[in-house]
Amino acid sequence: MTTAPLTTPPRPLLRLSLAPHDTPPRLIDGAWWPRSYDLLTELPLLLGGLPPDWGNITIVTVNGSTWSATPGRILVCNQVVRLRRTETASAPHTVTLLAPGQGRWDLLVVPPDTTEEAAEPLMTI
Repeated sequence: MTTAPLTTPPRPLLRLSLAPHDTPPRLIDGAWWPRSYDLLTELPLLLGGLPPDWGNITIVTVNGSTWSATPGRILVCNQVVRLRRTETASAPHTVTLLAPGQGRWDLLVVPPDTTEEAAEPLMTI
């Protein structure tokens, strides 16, 4: 009997583009192109791929009508992250990341079903 070694499937690549750190403040700090609207799946990948100097993100605000239902908080990278939902019509395709004492970052969310051709200019920050 032969046993196959256990392997974990590769993590999908994070599709994230951030504005250069040395640029003046802007309305949008980057663009994120998740693969689904399942925040419990997508958020750990996003937070794990952020620059270390952004600090520990403890609050994430998303558009409530866009994302799947989520609990009020989740554990990501061994830290509790509070999830807030908003129904603000002015920002249906953004996610706000807060790190106390470090800052606030607003990312454009490219819809998961966007074609690569259409997403490319949106990911250019």
